Amino acid sequence: MDTDKHELQGQKTKLRAEMRGGLKYLSSEKRAADSTKIRGLLPRQPFWKTAATVLFFAPLPDEPDLWPLLEETLTAGKIVALPRFDADNQFYTPRRVSGLHAELVLGRFGIREPAAHCVAIPLDDLDLVLVPGIAFDPHGYRLGRGQGFYDRLLAGVRGIKCGMAFDEQMVQKMPAETFDVRMDFILTPTRLIKVPG
Repeated sequence: MDTDKHELQGQKTKLRAEMRGGLKYLSSEKRAADSTKIRGLLPRQPFWKTAATVLFFAPLPDEPDLWPLLEETLTAGKIVALPRFDADNQFYTPRRVSGLHAELVLGRFGIREPAAHCVAIPLDDLDLVLVPGIAFDPHGYRLGRGQGFYDRLLAGVRGIKCGMAFDEQMVQKMPAETFDVRMDFILTPTRLIKVPG
């Protein structure tokens, strides 16, 4: 690993620790209220209205909770997918879900994911991907959890990628590498950031 890459990794690790530390101070009430605001803003966006197939994520405690919107989206007739971890290939695959009870299992990382029988959806078929992260910047860069699983999924997506974040997860500038995939938009409880092309 060359010096620059090593330095970037160090910066990412430091920022990851800082952000996790800061997010611990967000009360569960504020997280719930901010998640409700995000769920209210998302359906108003043009890219949401035109998307026929949406990849959601099952939220961890420090991520915006979009779960109630997932149920509404199924009822509205959109195709809904969630990532399923493929341990053999160390990769997340979008799988279609039609119901949230019989089709969900607890995955390898303790995250809800589609059961093995759920049909895989090609990355090209995703119109909109809702993307979690530890931190985002206004240039569309995202800081993940450090394993690169989501980056590999996002690299194959042609549809719109929208980062979902609390305002406290926004930073001025992210230490970015060439393989880091940029978002098209970032949605927080207070604003939609359109990433410059």
